[in-house]
Amino acid sequence: MNKLKNDTFLRALLRQPTDYTPIWLMRQAGRYLPEYCETRRRAGNFMNLCKNPRLACEVTLQPLARYDLDAAILFSDILTVPDAMGLGLYFAEGEGPKFERPLREEWEIRNLAAPDPGVELRYVMDAVAEIRRALDNSVPLIGFSGSPFTLACYMIEGGASEDFRTIKAMLYDRPDLLHHVLEVNAAAVTAYLNAQIECGAQAVMIFDTWGGALSHRAYKEFSLAYMQRIVAGLKREHGGARIPSIVFTKGGGQWLEDIAAIGCDAVGLDWTTDIGAARRRVGDCVALQGNLDPVALFAQPEKIAREACAILDAFGPGSGHVFNLGHGISQFTPPEHVAALVNAVHEHSRKQRQI
Repeated sequence: MNKLKNDTFLRALLRQPTDYTPIWLMRQAGRYLPEYCETRRRAGNFMNLCKNPRLACEVTLQPLARYDLDAAILFSDILTVPDAMGLGLYFAEGEGPKFERPLREEWEIRNLAAPDPGVELRYVMDAVAEIRRALDNSVPLIGFSGSPFTLACYMIEGGASEDFRTIKAMLYDRPDLLHHVLEVNAAAVTAYLNAQIECGAQAVMIFDTWGGALSHRAYKEFSLAYMQRIVAGLKREHGGARIPSIVFTKGGGQWLEDIAAIGCDAVGLDWTTDIGAARRRVGDCVALQGNLDPVALFAQPEKIAREACAILDAFGPGSGHVFNLGHGISQFTPPEHVAALVNAVHEHSRKQRQI
């Protein structure tokens, strides 16, 4: 296997010395880029784009052509897994993802089975392999999945929700049914991420977008415990290289120490957590990823640079920080503002290393 030309991202995740702080962005291949919108138009719709490995590769590489990013992330969607379980994923215009057959009846839940990633999700594995070839060892490729609880939110609610009434009612009234869904999801996600690793992903991330909607006790039982199970089942090495893992719970700052203890290599932070305080709380246990407010990218470039430098200064000297947003980039973000952010992070963190 040829050596990576830029392994700064992987080194930072493993808390090894780096010349600067690496940066990538959640949802970095997306609607804020006109070239992405053009590719999506050619695909016809979002799912066609996800299920076409050649086009998924094309949009994965688009932000790397514009910006000096330190990692690529597979272009896909977290809901490919429940779609492969037969729930019928579709995207209603202006409404986001929905399922034709949400899990409501006990028999539906009992019949739920984890898909074979090499069969029902073959198109994702083909995309991973094609992207790795196209990257030509320039930067690492990140694979990802939704967390068991976040996937269950969509599977049970049938789409996005403001109050998660249906899944929370099941949590309190029939926890046995929700645990069954989560057990199947955990097995599915573990197999899915390991298959991505086998096809070329060099790091993996678990997106727990809705874990922060849970109560303190429920988070540990219904979200964190299942992510811990996944991390324990992940391939730690492949092709002679270490494969780091990142866990991100949006709204999860209060559980930082608990997340850091599940065995992952890095913890993602949203913008509500002070990264300096987070570093003091976890010590050298894990690397940290984050955590600029995505809306800061609507400010003028010099203000964006100021905010980025403040986060870098709060983290302080030394390695173990991957710069990112605290959640996905907005589709309305001016593309040139992203360039200002990337440049500011690289320039300021290089100066920090020289002090």
